[in-house]
Parts: sequence; structure tokens; C-alpha cells
Amino acid sequence: MTKKVVHTMSEKSDQVKGRGKEVVGTLTGNEDLESEGQADRRAGEVKHTLDHAKGKIEELIDKAGDRGEEAIDKIKDARHSK
Repeated sequence: MTKKVVHTMSEKSDQVKGRGKEVVGTLTGNEDLESEGQADRRAGEVKHTLDHAKGKIEELIDKAGDRGEEAIDKIKDARHSK
């Protein structure tokens, strides 16, 4: 649980830091800083998307495991009832 919070903080800080660099780069006419900010912001967005996808995959794996265990229990019950 803590691990997910750390990832979320990192994602948000990358996005905020990137947006700040973008704004400063735009205001000062520094295209390199603006581009660096865009890259930082997008990196945070990608981290967020990957973290979300990882969570969904973990949910699917858990559900598949539960269903597998249920199937095994049904088979065992069927064998014992004979």
C-alpha cells in the first residue's frame, strides 16, 4: 500500500516539476527548459498510466487465482462425494 502512495507522489511531483519548467521556459523564451519540462511532465503521466495498468493486471491475476482455487475446491468436493 505504501509503495503505491510513493509512486503516486513521484508521478505528481514529476508532473508539477515539469509544468513549472514549461512555464518558466515559455516565459523566459528558453526552449530547452520548456522542452525539458514537457519531458518531465510526460514522464510523470506515463508513470501514472503504467502504475494504473499494473494495478489492473494485479487485480486480474488475483481474480484468476481465486477462480482457480474455486475450481480446484469444486473438483475436490466432487471427488469426495463419490
